[in-house]
Amino acid sequence: MFENVASLFLFWPESVLVLGLCLLLVVDLVARGASRALAATITLATLAAVVVATIVTAGRAGGLFGAMVARDPYADFFKYLFALCSAVIAVTALRSKDAIDYTRRDADAGEFYALVLGITLGMNLMAAATDLVMAYMSLELVSLLSYVLSGFRRRDLKSSEAALKYAIYGGVASGVMLYGMSLLYGLAGSTSLTGLRTAIGAAGASPIGFVAVAMVMTGFGYKVAAVPFHMWCPDVYEGAPTPVTAFLSVGPKAAGFALLIRFVMGVAPDLGPTGYAAGSYFAAFLGVMAILTMTVGNLVAIAQSNLKRLLAYSSIAHAGYLLMGVTTGTQAGVQAVMFYLAIYLVMNVGAFLVVIAIAEAGLGETLEDYRALGYRAPFAAVVMGIFLFSLTGIPPMAGFIGKFYLFAAVLEKGGPFYVILAIVGVVNSAISLYYYARVLKAMYLEQPAAGAARVTLAPLHAWSLGVLAVVTVVLGLYWAPLISFIGRALGGWGNPATAVAAVWR
Repeated sequence: MFENVASLFLFWPESVLVLGLCLLLVVDLVARGASRALAATITLATLAAVVVATIVTAGRAGGLFGAMVARDPYADFFKYLFALCSAVIAVTALRSKDAIDYTRRDADAGEFYALVLGITLGMNLMAAATDLVMAYMSLELVSLLSYVLSGFRRRDLKSSEAALKYAIYGGVASGVMLYGMSLLYGLAGSTSLTGLRTAIGAAGASPIGFVAVAMVMTGFGYKVAAVPFHMWCPDVYEGAPTPVTAFLSVGPKAAGFALLIRFVMGVAPDLGPTGYAAGSYFAAFLGVMAILTMTVGNLVAIAQSNLKRLLAYSSIAHAGYLLMGVTTGTQAGVQAVMFYLAIYLVMNVGAFLVVIAIAEAGLGETLEDYRALGYRAPFAAVVMGIFLFSLTGIPPMAGFIGKFYLFAAVLEKGGPFYVILAIVGVVNSAISLYYYARVLKAMYLEQPAAGAARVTLAPLHAWSLGVLAVVTVVLGLYWAPLISFIGRALGGWGNPATAVAAVWR
C-alpha cells in the first residue's frame, strides 16, 4: 500500500492527464457543449502541464505500483513526444470541419478533445508498461478510443465503415495477442517482463515459446500496421476524419513501437551487448516482418490516387523502416528508432495537414484535385514538397538523417542478414520516390482543370504548415540536440537487456 502511495508522486504526468480529462468532460457537461476554442484551450493546457510534471518529477528511475509501470528517461521521451503529437492535432482540429463541425456550433468538440486526452493517457502507459497485464490494458485503452475517433463522423458512411473495420481487425489481433500472453504466463508463472525473460531463456527454443511470442507480436504488428497485420490501415486512414488519420499515423504507432521495444528488449533471452545472438528467432521474425512491411507498403502505394490512402501505405512502409532498427536489438538501433519517430511526427503530420488545409479550402483528396496546385496554392505546394522529400529521405531534409541513422545501425550490426535488410531498405526508399514524385508532378507539371481558381488557406493552417516545414528543414541541418537528448534518455541502457531489467526490478 505504502509503495503505491509513493509511486503516485512519480505518476504525476498521467494523473494530470486524468484531471484534465475530467475537467474537460465536466465543463462540456455543465456548459452543455463546450466550444472548440474552450475545449482546445483545456486540452493544450493539460498537455503543457503534463510536460511540466514530467520535467519536475524526472530523474528517478524505478518501477511503480509493484513494477507494473516504469518511470525512466526512456518513457519520459515518449511522454514528450505524445504530448507534442496531441497538441499539434488539437490545434489542427480547430479548423477542420470533418473532425469538429464548426458550422454546427462546434458540435462534439468536448468529446473529440476528451478522446484525444484519453488516448494520450493510454500511450503514456504503453511506453512505460513493464508487465503483460499493464501492456495489454494500456494497448486496449488506446485501441478502443481510437475506434471511436475513427467513426467520429457518425453521419458519414465511410467514417462508420472505417471504425467497424478497425474494431473487427483490432478485436481479432487483441484476442490472438491475449492468448499468446496467456501462454507466456503459463510458461513463466509470471506476467513481469523480467520473469518472462528468465523463463524463455530456460525453455530454450521451445515450440510453445516461439508460438507465444509470435502471437504477441501479432498484436504489436496490428498496432504499428506491419505486414501482414496492416489490412485495416488504408480503409481506416481514408474513412476517418483527416486530423484523426494524422493522429493515428503517428501517436499510437509510436506508442506501439515504444511497447514493442520494451517487450523485445525485456524478454529476448539471447540479447547480449551486441544485440541478438546468431540464429535468434526474435531477429528473424522482426527482420522478415520489416522486409515485407517496407516492400508491400511501397509497392501498393504506387497504384493509389487518393492522397489519404497513398499516405496510409506510405505509413505502412515507414513502419518497416522502423522495424529495421528494432531488429538489430542494439542501443544504436533503438536510438535510431526513437530519433526517426520524432522526425516522422513532424513530416507526416505536416503532409496530412496539407490534405486538411486543401480540403478545407474546398478541394478533394485525390491527385486530380492537386493538379497545378503549385500555381493555385503556391505555399501549400512548396511545404508539401518539403514533407514528401523528407519522407523519401532526400537531403537536406530531416527524413534523410533519420534514415541514415537507421541504416547505419543495421550495417553496424553486421552479417549477411543485416546487409540484405539494409539493401532492401535502400531499394524501397528509391521506390517510394516514384509515388511521392507523382504528387509533385500533379502539383507542378500538370495543367489546371478548366475554371480552376486560386486556393486560399485558412491562416491557422498556413501558420501551422510553416512551422512544421521549418522544423523539418532545421532538423535536417542541425539534429545534434535531438539525438543527444535521445542518447541521454538511453544512457542507462548500456547493454539494453541487463540495464532495462535492472530498472524494472
